[in-house]
Amino acid sequence: MSNELKVTALHAVHDKLGARFTDFGGWDMPLKYGSELEEHHAVRKAVGVFDLSHMGEVFVSGPQAAEFLDHALISRISAVKIGKAKYSMICTEQGTIIDDLITYRLGDTDFLVVPNAGNVAPVFAALSERAQGYDVTVDNQSENRSMIAVQGPKAVEVMLEIVENVTDAPEGSGAGETVVEAVNGVGYYAAFQGIVAGQPVIIARTGYTGEDGFEIIVENDGAEVVWAAAMAKALQLDGKPCGLACRDTLRLEAGMPLYGNELSLELTPVDAGLGVLAATKSKDSFVGRDAIVAAKEEGTKQQLVGLVGEGRRAARGGYELFLADGEGAGEAGPIGKVTSGALSPTLGYPIALAYVTTEAVEAGVGEGATVEVDIRGKRFPYKVVALPFYKREK
Repeated sequence: MSNELKVTALHAVHDKLGARFTDFGGWDMPLKYGSELEEHHAVRKAVGVFDLSHMGEVFVSGPQAAEFLDHALISRISAVKIGKAKYSMICTEQGTIIDDLITYRLGDTDFLVVPNAGNVAPVFAALSERAQGYDVTVDNQSENRSMIAVQGPKAVEVMLEIVENVTDAPEGSGAGETVVEAVNGVGYYAAFQGIVAGQPVIIARTGYTGEDGFEIIVENDGAEVVWAAAMAKALQLDGKPCGLACRDTLRLEAGMPLYGNELSLELTPVDAGLGVLAATKSKDSFVGRDAIVAAKEEGTKQQLVGLVGEGRRAARGGYELFLADGEGAGEAGPIGKVTSGALSPTLGYPIALAYVTTEAVEAGVGEGATVEVDIRGKRFPYKVVALPFYKREK
């Protein structure tokens, strides 16, 4: 392991479990513990437990916290009810994406912003700079907090076993006062506070796998006992500890974007097909608003699409797309590029996300059309499909 890599409070636990590690966002993170396919299937069929402590936790508080976040982020955070959360973005003045993130409203003047691992520093820097002139405190607790995710159809069973008490179930979150009411009732993109393994925690119901699930945010010194409690119950339910390898295939099946793949500092939310997140109608000003309004008026030059192939040859990020033979391909150049791709463990065939030029889409490369992906010098047919590739039964 490089001395420059950060380690989570659970690193020694993963090491004992025989995890294979990888550098992700400057953190030495478990890639897998055994078979990533078995870990993937555990999340789809039972439950998986993830260490997501590389994610950021930036607390924003003060009399003008809501007003400040309306200015700093592209969505109207002031409209979020206490106990609820919102997926949004923080952008540059030029409208490009610094990061996509989730903001939880913990109280009237208290918020938790969760950025992606590799973007904690730029997000915190941008928030700190934008806080000037506002009566707010921006507190980066990312290296002092751990996050443990419990994902899968049996996630509720795990949480009902390990949540010992509810200390704060805000009105609007859906969570009740008892453990059963809180766990069963907390809505998607909502949170409550409670006790797990004797530790005060924030429990959120969001997820990045396409399954039902929870995130448990705890101070570092309580991470091991919380992990042990969740893991003990998960193992009883045919669950597994899960690494980042299966997390990537799970999110891809669910059609969820990943910063660095589908999202980047070169793209605006409009470019990424997520212009709806920008509250350009309900907010007169926020950082990047003018550029995003202009992007909406101009229209995007590309569209994110889903692709499915045959056989077992997966299209990977960076592979180019071309018109299919018989579709006017001729000597035409590439019409797009794959951003993420893998052989889907759940579906059994290759899937990919790709950006295709708007010109190609207007020319007929839409849902149901066939394109070709250049995979190491040979072209393979892929069909354009609606997203997501996989949707869980509710």
